[in-house]
Amino acid sequence: MSGYARDVLVDCQWLQQHLGDEGIRIVEVDEDPAAYRLAHVPGAIGLDWQADLQDQVRRDFLDAEAFAGLFGGLGISSEHTVILYGDRNNWFAAYTYWYLKYYGHERVRLLDGGREKWIADGHPTSDQMPSYPPARFLADPQPPAIRARHQDVLHALSGQTKLVDVRSPAEFTGEIIAPAGYEGEGAQRPGHMPGAVSIPWAQAIREDGTFKSAAELRQLYGAKGITAGEDVVTYCRIGERSAHTWFVLHELLGFERVRNYDGSWTEWGSLVGMPIEVGP
Repeated sequence: MSGYARDVLVDCQWLQQHLGDEGIRIVEVDEDPAAYRLAHVPGAIGLDWQADLQDQVRRDFLDAEAFAGLFGGLGISSEHTVILYGDRNNWFAAYTYWYLKYYGHERVRLLDGGREKWIADGHPTSDQMPSYPPARFLADPQPPAIRARHQDVLHALSGQTKLVDVRSPAEFTGEIIAPAGYEGEGAQRPGHMPGAVSIPWAQAIREDGTFKSAAELRQLYGAKGITAGEDVVTYCRIGERSAHTWFVLHELLGFERVRNYDGSWTEWGSLVGMPIEVGP
C-alpha cells in the first residue's frame, strides 16, 4: 500500500469485507469516548483512553498485568489481529497501536482514514455494544526501544538525536501552552525543546484522513533532516499526536530508531530545570 515499509494498514473496504471474522478484533479509541456510543463499526469494542488505558493514580501506562487483564477481559487474545481506529484521524488509535507494540503484541493494524473516513464513505455503523468471551492475552514489556522518558530526552540534547515536535506551530513557538479547550491539561511553561524541529502531525495525512504515500512522507521529513538511520524522538503535549508521527516514521517508513516520548510537553514544560526554547 503506497510503498510503505510494513504491512500495518487496512482500508475501509478490507474491513467491511472482514466484519465478523473471528480472527480479528476491531477496537475504537477516540478522543471523545461518547462518539463510540453513538455509532461505531459493527462489532467494534470501545476503549476510553483516559479511563481504560491510563493508570488512575500515576500518570503512566497500565502495568503488564492490568493491560493483559483489560484486553483479555474484552475478549481479545494474543492470537487476534487487532484492528484499531478512532476519531481525530486516529490520534488515540495510533497511541494504542504503539502501546500494544510496547507490550509485545505484533498482530495489530490501523484503519487508514479512521472513524471519519469509515462514516464519510457510507460504511455500516452500529450502536450495539458487542460482548465476547474472555480470552488469554499476554503482555510482555519490550526493551524500551520505542518509548522515551524525560531522562532519555535530556541525555539526547547533548547528542545527535533528532527531536520532532509534532504540535501546532503556535504551541511550538510558545504563543500558546495548549490548544483551545485543553488549557487545563497544559504545562507550566510554553515553548519547545532545544534543537527540536517543528513538523505538525497533520502534515502526514491527506484531506480524507488517509496517510500520504511513502515518497511524500520521506520528502516531508527529509526536508527537516529526519531520515532513516537517525535516532529520533517524537513528542507533542500528552503523547498521542506524537504516537501518530511515531507510527508514520517507524511503521510506514521503516525508520528503526524512533521513540515516542509520551510524557511530552505536559511533563517537560512542568519539570524544574528542564531547558526550554521559545520562538521559531
